[in-house]
Amino acid sequence: FVQALEGESMDHQIISYFGAGHGKTSAAIGYGIQVASKGGRVIMIEFLKSRDENELDFVKRLEPEFRVFRFQKSDRFYDELTEEEKEEERENMQNGLHYARKVLLTGESDLLILDEVLGLVSEGIITEEELRRLLETGMGNTEKILTGQKITDGILAVSGRAYEIRCAK
Repeated sequence: FVQALEGESMDHQIISYFGAGHGKTSAAIGYGIQVASKGGRVIMIEFLKSRDENELDFVKRLEPEFRVFRFQKSDRFYDELTEEEKEEERENMQNGLHYARKVLLTGESDLLILDEVLGLVSEGIITEEELRRLLETGMGNTEKILTGQKITDGILAVSGRAYEIRCAK
């Protein structure tokens, strides 16, 4: 079940998929395939995911038009890690955010998918303001997709389109 919410922003270039339901990443990948099939360049950066190479094998076959990056090293979900492991992974995720900033500054991608980036705010790894600053980076010609379970009011406001994904039954 997908329910579209109207954002307060005129920025149609930010799309958010959020909610407790399954399918946020799949929706983002589907949109990315549409962009790539029309000749666009897509970069997807994953955050807060366990390593499941089989899950993205299909998408990796779409390279170089659709590229996927994961900066975390652990095979486990973030909330399963010790505090020491979490600190190391926070540094790795910051590297992912730095790469996202580079992508936005250089315009090397027509679509940037930040998978589970909303969770970075929920987990306190970055602030809403830091995410908003990242989204404002660059020339503004790169479309952005954000996914995660929870969305803040501020991120909802800057999203041109926001889809709440939940299980209706």
